[in-house]
Amino acid sequence: MNNYADYLFKVAFYRVNNKEVAEDIVQDTFLSAYKAKETFNGTANEKTWLTTILKNKTLDYLKKASTKNETLLTFTNAEEAPSYDHFFNTKKLGKWQKETEPKDWQKADSLANSKEFYTVLNACLSKLPLKWAAVFNLNLIEDNDSDLVCKELNITSSNLWVIMHRAKLQMRECLEKNWLKL
Repeated sequence: MNNYADYLFKVAFYRVNNKEVAEDIVQDTFLSAYKAKETFNGTANEKTWLTTILKNKTLDYLKKASTKNETLLTFTNAEEAPSYDHFFNTKKLGKWQKETEPKDWQKADSLANSKEFYTVLNACLSKLPLKWAAVFNLNLIEDNDSDLVCKELNITSSNLWVIMHRAKLQMRECLEKNWLKL
């Protein structure tokens, strides 16, 4: 625990963006590792083994939490669904509103590895509905295959596309306002 607790907490926090949940996942990881210590055969190092357990615990949490959060994505009629009309020109389909068109992100490459960026990224992720954040994180940040994300979170590929589209719009808006400040 002394060797890996901080590292595992950082990984868990990055995935769930919640301190208490990350602490619980790390605790569950160590408990599972302790229960399965007899099966650890040393083919991987301890850190890799614990990280794999942690990733599985995190996915379990995200699956369960996203199911509880399902109502955020299910709408009985169009009026209940969140509107993204403020991003697009309704008269010219597919065209951005002038005030919401994407900013120049050319400067962003040099800033992307800064501590400030990750602080703002986590803050923006925390503003997304839990399921959107889980899909965004698993699919885009962790670069998992879309089929795997759909299977892990029990969603359809069309639902994944809609969630990613909406999450990207919100993340772009949040990052531009709070990080790029262009």
